[in-house]
Amino acid sequence: MSAATDTQAASPSRALHVGLWVVQVLLALLFGMVGAMKSFTPIEELSANLPWVSSLPRLARFIGASELLGAIGLIAPAATRIQPWLTPLAGAALLLVMVLAVAFHLSRGEFTAVPVNLVLGGMAAFVAWGRWKRAPVRAR
Repeated sequence: MSAATDTQAASPSRALHVGLWVVQVLLALLFGMVGAMKSFTPIEELSANLPWVSSLPRLARFIGASELLGAIGLIAPAATRIQPWLTPLAGAALLLVMVLAVAFHLSRGEFTAVPVNLVLGGMAAFVAWGRWKRAPVRAR
């Protein structure tokens, strides 16, 4: 194997970087919007769309804040290259949020919510893996 082939095999492809950025932006937009909704919408209004909120309003606010912070963490550290290790950590944290959401919805018999949580969790896992192992962003 030549040195050029070794370098190509060791460095991640441009397509992987682009794919990771696309997923990061999509997740950040989604978690940012949902997190803002859970954080700032009045509980009575939020309960109309999410019935569990009326019985667990503090949990809804905590989840909203967690989702907002996760959304920021998916973009800001990697984009600024300041503490970029926070980006895969944000992906892992959002994966944990989705795993807990699956357990929560299953315990309440809300089976229709589970596929969305699984897809979002898979996307968050992809970001965590990609930015930790395969295509980390270098710090300044």
